[in-house]
Amino acid sequence: MIQDPHSVIQTIRLSEKATRLGEENNDYVFIVARSANKIQIKAAVEKHFGKKVAAVRTATFDGKARRERRADAGRTNHYKKAIVRLKDGERLDLV
Repeated sequence: MIQDPHSVIQTIRLSEKATRLGEENNDYVFIVARSANKIQIKAAVEKHFGKKVAAVRTATFDGKARRERRADAGRTNHYKKAIVRLKDGERLDLV
């Protein structure tokens, strides 16, 4: 079932590595909902940006352990990252 693209794609990851992937391999990095699968991510990117997707790779990350003064240990949020490769000739203008 296709969900609203805004509920699947949370944000675009703009880091040095993500920028390099976009320039060299036509890959773009998104932070997505942890429950989203590759088919839903592909459909959301195609619907939201109007571009054709060639491949989707995903990775889940656990939050890092953090501690504040005089407080018990906590964690940052868990998240899922999707690396989306667009078909040849397709580009995203992010900046």
